[in-house]
Amino acid sequence: MADDISEQEVIRRAKLAKLREMGIDPYGGRFEVTHNAKQIVDDYGRLEGSLVTVAGRLMAVRVHGKATFADLRDLSGRIQLYVKRDVVGAELYDLFLFLDVGDILGVTGKVFKTHKGEVTVAVDDFKLLSKSLKPLPEKWHGLKDVELRYRERYVDLIMNPEVRDVFISRSKIISAIRAYLDARGFIEVETPTMHVVAGGAAARPFITHHNALDMDLYLRIALELYLKRLIVGGLERVYEIGRNFRNEGISTKHNPEFTMLELYQAYADYTDMMRLTEDMISSVCEKVFGTRTIQYQGHEIDLTPPWRRLSLLDAVKEYAGIDYRSVRDDKDAAEIAEKLGLKSDKTTTKAGLLDKLIDAYVEPNLIAPTFLLDYPVEVSPLAKRKSDDPSLTYRFEAFIAGRETANAFSELNDPIDQRERFLQQVEERKKGDEEAHMMDDDYVNALEYGMPPTGGLGIGIDRLVMLLTNQPSIRDVILFPLMRPRD
Repeated sequence: MADDISEQEVIRRAKLAKLREMGIDPYGGRFEVTHNAKQIVDDYGRLEGSLVTVAGRLMAVRVHGKATFADLRDLSGRIQLYVKRDVVGAELYDLFLFLDVGDILGVTGKVFKTHKGEVTVAVDDFKLLSKSLKPLPEKWHGLKDVELRYRERYVDLIMNPEVRDVFISRSKIISAIRAYLDARGFIEVETPTMHVVAGGAAARPFITHHNALDMDLYLRIALELYLKRLIVGGLERVYEIGRNFRNEGISTKHNPEFTMLELYQAYADYTDMMRLTEDMISSVCEKVFGTRTIQYQGHEIDLTPPWRRLSLLDAVKEYAGIDYRSVRDDKDAAEIAEKLGLKSDKTTTKAGLLDKLIDAYVEPNLIAPTFLLDYPVEVSPLAKRKSDDPSLTYRFEAFIAGRETANAFSELNDPIDQRERFLQQVEERKKGDEEAHMMDDDYVNALEYGMPPTGGLGIGIDRLVMLLTNQPSIRDVILFPLMRPRD
């Protein structure tokens, strides 16, 4: 037994031993449940006087001599229990009083309402299903050390029904996305998580090693390049909802392991992806929450299409006061970054400066849903060039509540142009940019067989859930965010 075990834990372990002496299994087996708490409350008119069986965690006990009220909570909510000595008998009544808050029970009894009008189960019988050896915290939600809530998410879920609701909503959002895409002829697929080449995004990968093949592999940083190989293969509408891994910092917007939706549609372009994005997000919101208007951190945001369309370079000029077209080279970029106080390793290049200008000046102003259009080629190595201005690409990013929510292209399907852009990225890596794209010869080989004109879209599921559930941090929508181990 650990040296730092609390007095309460010592008492509970003693109770555990006593239960076993009494011939009671403190960790029972299968238990048949007929109703959950919410069903009993909502369907009281039909269930009044009926026998029901419910199971859940004991959350509060109020003893009144020969009768006791208690709260039992399951996934659906809370139901009050009424245990009377004269009904269950002295032995079972004493056993109920021997239980602790946190224990998991199965209960059978009749449904009635108290004098105060609360729907209650009058217990005829109960069974201990799992003995809790640690006491539940009295104060949890207001913890100053919020990392403890993330670290012990199981306690967070027990203590805070609203936290459960967020993750139930997350599941419903993902289900609604699948239903939306399935109904439009998209096929859900699965592509490799371990890649020989880390491609599809500008990010630093995690590296692992395969012993049998004696080769290094990368955990994927994006879903993109394998999905587009499937477009080449004739699967004209595909999508994947999967985990990506990026070896980057942790913040309210970033977790090294996160979930992405990526989809690709043959014979489409980025204008089709804009319409799909605004319609899908607003439709999913309405399906899950019954409205297309949300509240996010003090902002009321209407997701109803059409969303605002704004040229990226116009936005940079408007909000940052910088004419990006006048930035001739990396030397100019470094000087502008210095002048604006944006100096960093990344802002010594034109592409790095643009990213920083968007982050610092443009994003915070895009509260209403907005598509930023037509990104320069140097920051879009996988997007098709604009026919009327080859220095720009058919690419957009969608911003809501000052945060990037989606990224999409008219996909580059010219294998010669793609190879040249990969080679340019390789040069950037040689200069020290560890997030620049790697050369992917097999992907270029696939393009040489011919990929139809294609629209592609990526949406960060975690950020979308943050938005739709009004959560300030990505850790609030990931069940088990990455944490540094306890000392």
